[in-house]
Amino acid sequence: MHKNVAHYGDAGFSIYLRKAFIKAMGYTDQALDRPIVGIIDTGSDYNACHRNVPDLIEAAKRGVMLAGGIPMAFPVISLQESFSHPTSMYLRNLMALDVEEMIRAQPMDAVILLGGCDKTVPALLMGAASANVPAILLVTGPMSAGSWRGEKIGACTDCRRFWGRHRAGELSREEITEVNDELAPTIGTCGVMGTASTMALAAETLGIMLPDGACTPAVFAERRRLAERTGERAVQIAAEGLTPDKIMTPAAFRNAFRVVLAAGGSTNAIIHLTAIAGRLGIEVDLDRVDEIGREIPVLVDLKPTGQHYMEDLHRAGGLTPLLRQLSPLLELDCLTITGKSLGENVRAARPDWPQTVVRPLENPIHAGGGLAILKGNIAPRGAVIKKAAANAALCRHRGRAVVFENLADLADRIDSVDLDVGPDDILVLRNAGPKGGPGMPEAGYIPIPKKLAQQGVKDMVRISDARMSGTAFGTIVLHITPEAAEGGPLALVENGDVISLDVNARRLELEVDAVELERRRSAARKATEPVQRGYAFLHFHYVTQADRGCDLAFAIPPYTSRM
Repeated sequence: MHKNVAHYGDAGFSIYLRKAFIKAMGYTDQALDRPIVGIIDTGSDYNACHRNVPDLIEAAKRGVMLAGGIPMAFPVISLQESFSHPTSMYLRNLMALDVEEMIRAQPMDAVILLGGCDKTVPALLMGAASANVPAILLVTGPMSAGSWRGEKIGACTDCRRFWGRHRAGELSREEITEVNDELAPTIGTCGVMGTASTMALAAETLGIMLPDGACTPAVFAERRRLAERTGERAVQIAAEGLTPDKIMTPAAFRNAFRVVLAAGGSTNAIIHLTAIAGRLGIEVDLDRVDEIGREIPVLVDLKPTGQHYMEDLHRAGGLTPLLRQLSPLLELDCLTITGKSLGENVRAARPDWPQTVVRPLENPIHAGGGLAILKGNIAPRGAVIKKAAANAALCRHRGRAVVFENLADLADRIDSVDLDVGPDDILVLRNAGPKGGPGMPEAGYIPIPKKLAQQGVKDMVRISDARMSGTAFGTIVLHITPEAAEGGPLALVENGDVISLDVNARRLELEVDAVELERRRSAARKATEPVQRGYAFLHFHYVTQADRGCDLAFAIPPYTSRM
């Protein structure tokens, strides 16, 4: 209990005072001589994804005490996607700062990072990477799937699919309400390969979470047993001094990207893994990510790129069968939180059994790679498309730009009967990036204009400097960098301009000559900086672009290595 004492000008008095107040909670001197394990509590009444956090804290505490430690739970910011205005991404970095500073401020020999919803896991790992105290991750686990009129459904790919049908007039208000009752039938994170599931798989691959930790459903007893084992291991890593920088290495991040791509994972994982790596001084090169994407096929048959749900992946063996299929392409000597290498963990796991969720390398669900990095005169520093969830017929396409200036303009005009738009046009949304959003909201899943949806149009090419949920699907180009609000070329696109997309060639081009673009740039008025204070001021002035993880620049140390 002698770590991180409050400053009173007398270190002995600081410790004496701390002991007096900790004894107010009933602790003895003998208890306080044991290793202290902090447990981060990310639960709140707004967060259904984390509704099992109290149970997991209780189980983790049991594991800590069985191993001879003293558990100390403490709260940090709780983020849930649908309850975070304007977007949880805007608040991710605030949570990461909270995590880092609370780990630094309070005495603990190790810390359990407990979370699950999309931006929570990245924030926990970013903060823990910066604090660099022995740390182990425990996720809340995915929810179970529901059923509507005999059809298996779940959050949140089916949320979008059924809402699209409702917008097109295929489902009545009563039917869409019935569906709503079944989309999230239990607590836990989204049960498809959205950002939460993707980051859980990535974290287990990184080695910062115990094996089998990613896929076990939130409502299963095994999730509590994982929490107990996590508590036990937390005491051990405190003694071993096993800090995040020893686990989350450049090679470990390469493995994580390989698994994300093989799982058909969320485009958001590129931003989050880049941010976590950045906190450790590791630079992520998007061209290297694209190289990995070209060699890794999609092997996991999960929505939105396939048909199954996370509970099905759990029953198929979790992450292990995927790691076994990818073994020839992985760097298996990476150290993990178990104290053993990734390869040793895989070899020690249960043998595989017949299943249909994880495909063999020679029979992928999608051979062309899950994600692709695009570049061109609209996106000089890159953009991303979830190729496995796109319409192959639209992956090479030329179309007329229909431009929406910002989120308000999109909301005002997308369903107007007067909107000049056809099915071959390209929908363009700008000023929805890290600064322009603010917070780079999941607005990249631009809805099909209602008049086209009612004609049966299911997909169009859509481009933006925004993000989209990992649960979404369609031919959608995201993360255009630099964003429009930063003066990127996306700000120069005008209605009627021709844009060409060629995913296989990795190109996204505005077919307007350089002279005209320069004329437009010279004539453009500089955006007025909004009057801000507090966190909004920090975010606007210091947030980096998507290719640097959308982190706060002052929180990123100098790069010392490259992934």
